[in-house]
Amino acid sequence: MNPPLLPEIALDLAGEHVRLFDATGGYRSDTPPPFWRFAWPGGVALARFVLDRPDVVSGRSVVDLGSGSGVVAIAAKLAGAREVIAVDTDAEARAAALRNAAANDVVIETAAEPVPADVILAGDVFYSASVAQTVLKLLRRADAYIGDPGRGFLPERLFEQVATYDVPVRRALEDGDVMRTTVWRLATSAAASAAGP
Repeated sequence: MNPPLLPEIALDLAGEHVRLFDATGGYRSDTPPPFWRFAWPGGVALARFVLDRPDVVSGRSVVDLGSGSGVVAIAAKLAGAREVIAVDTDAEARAAALRNAAANDVVIETAAEPVPADVILAGDVFYSASVAQTVLKLLRRADAYIGDPGRGFLPERLFEQVATYDVPVRRALEDGDVMRTTVWRLATSAAASAAGP
């Protein structure tokens, strides 16, 4: 199935009316929700941006942080990234990213922890205060772009807006049919401030 706004990419996703916990048989604290079964708006917008602006990743090493289905990693590889590593703590997500990459005739790697790269891409990662703090530290290690549909924990003052997309979304997951989603770049001053003591 092609995610919205991304006719170039085919992903193995959950059916249109499937909700987040349907695939797990309900919430269980020992089983992470299958976030990777869905193309979230931040990732979709970021993938569209990378495909439209291949200069962002072309010839560079790229980490897709919180990769899920691998949609951003696949877009980066299609846009000419030298190497792409899809990073996700969920082993099932890493396996899904590899399957989806193969289905799109691109080769990516996966990892459970972030590794050094020229560019870090991250979609829909500012969904809680604690995760936002951790992610921000990681983003400051490289040229960083994020896709965010207004999840609420993005420190906008540290970022520069580079693109905006209206991303069709599933009512089974979100509160409407379309989410205005912004692609942000970590401001140079914000990245530099983290490099200090």
